[in-house]
Amino acid sequence: MQTQADTKDQHPKVDMKIERLEIPDILLVTAARHGDPRGFFSETFRADALLASGIEAAFVQDNHVLSTQKGVLRGLHYQLPPHAQGKLVRCSRGAILDVGVDIRAGSPTFGRHVAIELSAANWCQLWVPPGFAHGYVTLTDDCEVIYKVTDYYAPDCDRGIAWDDPDLAIDWRISLGDVVLSDKDRKQPRLKDVPPSFQFGG
Repeated sequence: MQTQADTKDQHPKVDMKIERLEIPDILLVTAARHGDPRGFFSETFRADALLASGIEAAFVQDNHVLSTQKGVLRGLHYQLPPHAQGKLVRCSRGAILDVGVDIRAGSPTFGRHVAIELSAANWCQLWVPPGFAHGYVTLTDDCEVIYKVTDYYAPDCDRGIAWDDPDLAIDWRISLGDVVLSDKDRKQPRLKDVPPSFQFGG
């Protein structure tokens, strides 16, 4: 007969590493993967682990995005209050460069960004809190991205910033001629032309 102790040994507690990046409000989250000849098991989200790092995020929706070719760039997007979104982003297939830009007025890192490669291989996730514009570009064909959000999509609050704003100086690690954009993202304004929507520390 299998005991409770035997069952516990077969399912060890999964570690989750959480690191603060150059902009300390953005976190890099790496869940452990435990593999055997059948494949692997991974706890990709743990509310208690995030809470221990100071993130009390109530996620309301998961989004799953397929991009069929390298160079698809989605962003930079954000939602205005009262429907501002925090996002926990991971790439379950392929690889992306994920970017968060600080757009909080009065922030010491206003206009600066963090860019991190997320892939099925490195199993990393990026926490991008409210007050940041977010976007990513696919580095391989057939990328699948899954991300949790803390508020529902609100069309009236949907906003964006130009992905190629020279003041942001984001290195998207891809030739400009290979970038694939939506019509909406071709027309986004520069950060300097956007009225402040978030206040640092507010």
